[in-house]
Amino acid sequence: MEFGLKWLAFEITPRCNLNCIHCRTSASMNLEDRLSFEDITNIIEEISEQFKPVVVLTGGEPLLREDVFDIADFIHSKGMRVGLATNGTLIDEGLALKIKKHIDIVSLSLDGSTAEVHDDFRKVKGAFDATVRAANILRETSVEFIINSSFTKRNQSDIENTYRLAKFLGAKAWYMFMIVPTGRAEEIREELIDKENYKEILKWHFQMELNEKDILVRPTCAPEYYALVDIESKSKGIGFKRRTLKFSTGGAKGCVAGQLIAFIGFDGRVKPCSYFLRDAGNVLEDGFLNIWYNSDIFKKLRDFSSYNKKCASCRYINVCGGCRARADAYFGDYLAIDPYCFVEGGVYEGE
Repeated sequence: MEFGLKWLAFEITPRCNLNCIHCRTSASMNLEDRLSFEDITNIIEEISEQFKPVVVLTGGEPLLREDVFDIADFIHSKGMRVGLATNGTLIDEGLALKIKKHIDIVSLSLDGSTAEVHDDFRKVKGAFDATVRAANILRETSVEFIINSSFTKRNQSDIENTYRLAKFLGAKAWYMFMIVPTGRAEEIREELIDKENYKEILKWHFQMELNEKDILVRPTCAPEYYALVDIESKSKGIGFKRRTLKFSTGGAKGCVAGQLIAFIGFDGRVKPCSYFLRDAGNVLEDGFLNIWYNSDIFKKLRDFSSYNKKCASCRYINVCGGCRARADAYFGDYLAIDPYCFVEGGVYEGE
């Protein structure tokens, strides 16, 4: 596997107008921006010397930064594509036109098919209506968007309805997130989807994806899915061909943290992915390329033989890899087995 940065999440602000129960940053309007426009452009400049990743501007709520489109323009000037990860609540017709001019693709967060479910997750009444309105405005403005949906026990019964709503709204893709307990999600660890339900949800997703021809669908932070697809396809004699979104990492492997993707936090801290607990360094002090090439964490994530014995010897190590962030969150060791692993040597546990 060739390691090169293909996708970068850049958290340009910790400020947010919502108070989501699962926020990795514990974002709020009480926090302040740390990185200046000059800081951000210097970081992008350095990265462009080696890589041309898709850069996703995230937060917090990135639309709260007045210079968000200036940042996007600078990234474009370096030959990179720009995504915008927003909760959608601030988007109106005028802002949609600006987004169309400066952004390549938008991701909206939608955690339920009704206001009751979504607003309970986002802790702001009216959030659902605002996000649905944003989707409609973006579609009418011909702005491509995807929908990201995060699930716990409190909304897992609404997974299928949320997928159907994303499709109805005109999303180019629907990403189903299996939450890792970091940030505020640590406080709701007991209500995260358990291993048994996780497996059943991934089975449902596989069947759904077999029949889905209109939009791209993909479970996220669920690397075991890549093993499940192979096992299910072979056991049932099904031909399965994965489609790829033009703004994705290519879908070559389950966990690609520190291998094809990276995350830069609002204070300059660099992580292998946005859910990772540990910092690999600080871009303001160490430089991104130095961290990418020389960080001990990044090096170990690329050396699959350094993983726990079950992972390292598994036939799916190059396909799944286990969620390294989840392993760390549960066991304090990012090289440990993913606690949600239900595959060993290509055989389902308990079957």
